[in-house]
Amino acid sequence: MQLTDRQEEILAFISDYQREQKIPPSTRIIKKQFGFSSQTTVVRHLAGLALKGAVEQLADGAWGAKANEIQSLFALPIYGEIPAGSPTAEEQQHLRSIPIDPHVFGVKTTRQHLLWGLEIKGDSMIDAQIRSGDIGIFEKREPRIGDIVAALVNETTVTLKRLVEVKGQRILRAENKAYADIIPVSGLECQGVLIGMIRTQVN
Repeated sequence: MQLTDRQEEILAFISDYQREQKIPPSTRIIKKQFGFSSQTTVVRHLAGLALKGAVEQLADGAWGAKANEIQSLFALPIYGEIPAGSPTAEEQQHLRSIPIDPHVFGVKTTRQHLLWGLEIKGDSMIDAQIRSGDIGIFEKREPRIGDIVAALVNETTVTLKRLVEVKGQRILRAENKAYADIIPVSGLECQGVLIGMIRTQVN
């Protein structure tokens, strides 16, 4: 099961604290770090992480990250936003980094440097369960027909769409019938292939 954005942040803090202090942080320390209103809120987040197998309650009652989480987290760089709608000419900037386990997305540790993320904006991929506000995780590799890609179209605009082939020509297709296919005129470059999502809001 994938972690929410907040769960990723809490797990990263617990893992880093354990790595440096050799003991897991108390619920009071976690509460102070994230500005939660009560320790009950902390326990609720920890219980959610435990259900997803990321943390466990130790014999002394403390909550600690499992050993594999401490060893394998990778700081995924998030570069700006990508429109899941009409293409736009936006320059990507490094906004922040979030911790992920590359193995969850089927990526070997030796290839984790090829991963990066973008915040999704728009609803053109909604039928593929990709929502505005999600964080897409991309791998730098050659795409295959059927992959969802971050694409540079006509050397000027970027968009998130599915790569399809029609009559021998590669085009981009939305997962929302309200949007027309995008037929490149002067170029189509795949900047990354979507391999996973981090849901930032849970309905």
